[in-house]
Amino acid sequence: MTAANGTALFDLDAPAASRFDASEKRLINCHAVDVNQLMPLKYAWAWEHYLNGCANHWMPTEVAMGADIALWKSGALTPDERRVIMRNLGFFATAESLVANNITLAIFRHVTNAECRQYLLRQAFEEAIHTHAFHYIVESLGLDEHEVFGMYHAIPAIAAKDELEMALTADLLEPGFTTSTFAGAQTFLENLVGYYVVMEGIFFYAGFAMILSFHRQNRMKGIGEQFQYILRDETVHLNFGIDLINGIKAENPELWTPEFQDHLVDKIRHAVALEIAYAADCLPHGVLGLNADLFREYVGYVADRRLERIGLPRQHRARNPFPWMSETIDLGKEKNFFESRVTEYRSGASLSWD
Repeated sequence: MTAANGTALFDLDAPAASRFDASEKRLINCHAVDVNQLMPLKYAWAWEHYLNGCANHWMPTEVAMGADIALWKSGALTPDERRVIMRNLGFFATAESLVANNITLAIFRHVTNAECRQYLLRQAFEEAIHTHAFHYIVESLGLDEHEVFGMYHAIPAIAAKDELEMALTADLLEPGFTTSTFAGAQTFLENLVGYYVVMEGIFFYAGFAMILSFHRQNRMKGIGEQFQYILRDETVHLNFGIDLINGIKAENPELWTPEFQDHLVDKIRHAVALEIAYAADCLPHGVLGLNADLFREYVGYVADRRLERIGLPRQHRARNPFPWMSETIDLGKEKNFFESRVTEYRSGASLSWD
């Protein structure tokens, strides 16, 4: 093909390898191509995460809420139990939208690899599904939507977590921000750690544990089932994010300075403190065998596992205080649990797993 002036644009008869080589691909700062050149694949892990995300598809309205509605209206739940449910609905309702905004407004612009962008498009859709789930729960239970969706303003423990994340997005939205500079690339990497390791890898897991404790006791099972499906999605999100972080580190080792590592450790330690404060706010008196002291241990345990996966040292040396969770959300079981897939969809009924 030639341009109007006769200059060759590209040779359709040339071998594919001569037109584009997968080795030209980079996770950030790739200028070899200006389209989403998916094939040939270079980062097979990103494509695998995309396929896993597609296999996990579900919709909130496929989950029955009748038993939850009856229990919520019966008065059988204590005020402390209702507080746990309300606080977690309030946090997750806005947190999922923060993640979606960060993907579409910040991360997608600067990830220059097509396989990763394909996954990010899938993840953004899943974040919309999760926000839909909380709207569906609020609507089903007849809750005050302004109260639930406004908790990120009204509840300091929720606001503090959201503010940490929103600052990371704001940095990437600054006019003139680019990953082509050393400082910009480090800032982008910090954003990825903040959202994948902290938000989806630490902040979400305490809430999962609280809500799934109800599900374990056959209470609020509709909400618990939706949280199971959200957790399944989030596990893929987390694994993709960690692969992306480690991939950028491998391609740009100069970014991973001792000072930057110390900075990230400090950020994660601060996030752990925020999550412990959140747990204390949710559980002022303890319910269902859960209390703030146990979550102090659990959050440290989760954080240490996240730190190790991105090559940073453990900070808490904590144990898992909730062994009863192992079949559902224990991090060592994630791969086996999430090999399950939805095989039957039935409107208004539970989903079947194989």
